[in-house]
Amino acid sequence: MSEIPSLEELHALHPAQQPDYPDPAKVAEVTAELRKRPPLVFAGECDELKARLAEVAAGRSFLLQGGDCAETFDHVAAADLRAKLRVLLSMAVVLTYAAQVPIVKVGRIAGQYAKPRSSDTETRAGVTLPAYRGDAVNSLEFTAAARTPDPRRLIEVYNRSSASLNLLRAFTKGGFADLRSVHSWNADFVRNSHVEEKYEALSKEIERALAFMVACGVDDQTLRSIDLYSSHEALLLEYEHALTRIDSRTGTPYDTSAHMVWLGDRTRQVDGAHVELLRRLRNPIGVKVGPSAQPGEVVTLLDRLDPEHEPGRITVISRMGAEKVRDLLPPIVTAVEATGRKVAWVSDPMHGNTFTAPSGYKTRAFSQVVEEVNGFFDVHDSLGTWPGGVHIELTGSDVTECVGGVDELGVADLMNRYETACDPRMNRNQALELAFTIAERLAAGSRRFNPVQQYSVEDF
Repeated sequence: MSEIPSLEELHALHPAQQPDYPDPAKVAEVTAELRKRPPLVFAGECDELKARLAEVAAGRSFLLQGGDCAETFDHVAAADLRAKLRVLLSMAVVLTYAAQVPIVKVGRIAGQYAKPRSSDTETRAGVTLPAYRGDAVNSLEFTAAARTPDPRRLIEVYNRSSASLNLLRAFTKGGFADLRSVHSWNADFVRNSHVEEKYEALSKEIERALAFMVACGVDDQTLRSIDLYSSHEALLLEYEHALTRIDSRTGTPYDTSAHMVWLGDRTRQVDGAHVELLRRLRNPIGVKVGPSAQPGEVVTLLDRLDPEHEPGRITVISRMGAEKVRDLLPPIVTAVEATGRKVAWVSDPMHGNTFTAPSGYKTRAFSQVVEEVNGFFDVHDSLGTWPGGVHIELTGSDVTECVGGVDELGVADLMNRYETACDPRMNRNQALELAFTIAERLAAGSRRFNPVQQYSVEDF
């Protein structure tokens, strides 16, 4: 497992969703340059996340994974990163308090610059150009020059990801993540959004608990910092391959572009190039499964990625759609659990619920997102398995990309602040409202799954 296939070997497997670069020599030049760059994350950090995901798989923790659908070069700024981090931390504190289990926090951040597309081209007014595949590949601007895939953009992905990770480390370790500040943001949400009394009651309970901890002399430093891990879809083989390093401790390969990488629903072919690369890596691996996934196919895929059934190695992220999750997910969970393998089961309630509004905007209904989350919990409740987490697309800005939620956004509101480069994201209020919804389900499931659960303030 210490050897990884060459790029030539991977391309011989006809990988899906790859850019059609016009100049192979420039691609080789870029990958050679990336191989000389320092790692963005370290093997020990990946192992640490794997250990925490093993706790998720065992039913003793819950994964909160979230961030942009597709990051853009224009939004790598302190204010944008701070706003996204604030939402994740606000959601995490609600979930931690309600479920009384540790929340593992992972961002779709510092690397989520590429997106798979359903079509290789886009046509407007009779003009057909390559589809926009994320800032890692080309530009959103609809011109021939902008849409031509440019490998030099991978260098910019590295630079932007490095800057983002440095800033996030400063935020999470330098006082921004102070638990008492996070709670104050939740309190503002409750006061400003006219939510139901149960949300206000939960907010007051958190406030009393924090006051109690401070009165007991809880050290300020304990409340001041958290661990946040990075993740993205391992889509562009040149980038992921170039940032793979052999760990000096173990002699095994890690993708140092992120702590966790995942296979998309379009790139999880058992004999495909993406699986061939990721099965060699020692990072924790996510696997997206959509409505087309068959139970036997998923079991075969997991056996290929993780033949040794390593704890924390595999996270299965289901994206079935609100109307299908209760029918399609149980056979997959049952088949995987029957092998004796323990994976982290996570719900992506966003991707299966996208539709196009009459105005032409792609959107998602908050009610459908909630319905898929509830369906996910219902499935695991019925099977006696642990609903281990959620994987959501969100932003810290007050965008109007998803309809519904506490602000009652309608399709007529979409044009007000529709800013996503690809798929619609929940705004801050919608994300926090979803956190309260998840907390209610998680609290009941936690009491049933772990009748006696002990945790400490460090788990916040």
